[in-house]
Amino acid sequence: MISEFHDIIFPLRVAFGSTMARERKVEIVALASGREQRNARLVHSRRTYDAGSGVRSIQDLRVVMDFFEARRGPLTSFRFRDALDNSSRHDALSPTPLDEVIGTGDGVKVRFALVKRYGSGVQAYVRPIKRPIAATVRVTVAGIEALASDFSMDAATGEVVFIPSKKPANGASVTAGFLFHVEVRFASDRISANLTAFDAGEVPSIPLIEVLT
Repeated sequence: MISEFHDIIFPLRVAFGSTMARERKVEIVALASGREQRNARLVHSRRTYDAGSGVRSIQDLRVVMDFFEARRGPLTSFRFRDALDNSSRHDALSPTPLDEVIGTGDGVKVRFALVKRYGSGVQAYVRPIKRPIAATVRVTVAGIEALASDFSMDAATGEVVFIPSKKPANGASVTAGFLFHVEVRFASDRISANLTAFDAGEVPSIPLIEVLT
């Protein structure tokens, strides 16, 4: 059986030059009064990429083709580095353990899901982060940074898991900072490239789409 997710990152050299887009599915209904009724069809936005614009050489194309075969085309998802959005911080600086509030302790709970907020207050969009880079995750409990030995990362869910003796006390704020990847898959059953056209500057299309879990 082929795994639905391979814990491997799409070639960084190609990913860096990719084009990217974010999509919100919104259903808009025009009412008889002339007003509109708008409903979100998906809770979360969905990211799409075209890695074709990141292919700069025949060798890049070979690498992507090999990667496509190893993932069995769109069958298996994988990690992708979004050059514009890959950190718990919204600026170009390194993440800090105080970047995002991920929960409040109750003296029992040991699992806390990573999130990233866009905007502020009640209007903020809270995005679940499922594919953090484990080695970059830093956590605080009640403002004090936890040791790396105090917690682990659940690779299947992206959750911070405290060891029982270090579970956050009741009322203790838990925050985190981290780098992360986007889980994507190939959006097409095929990749086609004409080498003559490629040599003439034509860019192949290699669409990728975020997997929402």
